[in-house]
Amino acid sequence: MSFIAAKIHLFPFRMSSSSPAGSSGISITETVYRQSENMPLKALIYRPAGEGPFPAVVCVHGGAWVAGDRFATQGFAERVAQTGIVVMAIDTRLAPQHPYPAAVADVNCATRWLKHHAAEYGADPLRTGGLGISSGGYLVLLSAMRFDDPRYCQEKPANLPLTALTDARMAFVVTCSGVLDPLARFALAEKNGNLAITLCHRAFFRNPQTMEEANPPLILSRHEKADLPPALFFQGSDDPRLPPDTAAKTAAAWRKAGGRGKAILYPETGHAVGTWRRKELADMLSRLHELASGSLSS
Repeated sequence: MSFIAAKIHLFPFRMSSSSPAGSSGISITETVYRQSENMPLKALIYRPAGEGPFPAVVCVHGGAWVAGDRFATQGFAERVAQTGIVVMAIDTRLAPQHPYPAAVADVNCATRWLKHHAAEYGADPLRTGGLGISSGGYLVLLSAMRFDDPRYCQEKPANLPLTALTDARMAFVVTCSGVLDPLARFALAEKNGNLAITLCHRAFFRNPQTMEEANPPLILSRHEKADLPPALFFQGSDDPRLPPDTAAKTAAAWRKAGGRGKAILYPETGHAVGTWRRKELADMLSRLHELASGSLSS
């Protein structure tokens, strides 16, 4: 299988919008949040109707770190914004041209950009978190845990002061079908002969040693320094692309390390929100809004 074929196999669709943009009072603005190597990194910002200030999320698409862009989550982002959350859906640099840690640094940069510009979009910088789908879940989780890691902080938006409101600390983090343990997912793909996934993992991480070092559950088991904002980990029980205990193990490790984390397993549900039924999507949106508003139920 070629690398291009692997991309098409893993990322064959976009989550389309169920309603015309702005039909629910949502305003959508495109912006450049970072100029990277003469390549602008853009974002779509979805602002709910009303004055705010609203909670906010940096939303990161899936695509196995090799595909996807700010448009990939359009319908999902609109649904999130309809609940009263500002959504910043971002582009990230993609492998193989830009391997780890490039995309993690992009999430770090986007978080600081959004917090700095929060007032312009009716957002609350102190209630700004991360929301990621599949490989994007990995990116937001690692960025949240290592928000001040020099490897991810070197790229700064122009003229952005590092104040308490413009660091990359996240107030909460939510993952949907998140590749939370890339080493375990890589091992599963190798066992199942899934060449597309193994190719994409190697394109981004280059080697298993990096998958182990930059691995959220293993960071916790090694007792390394990590920020632990309140977290929700959503996963489908019939997800063929993840070990079935990924979310549960990560949530347990999160709690053991002193954080508040909860895994939600949806029965008979596949990979990523584009395959979820309305019931699961509605439940996820309700829990996300509850968390973003400042509470995490047991």
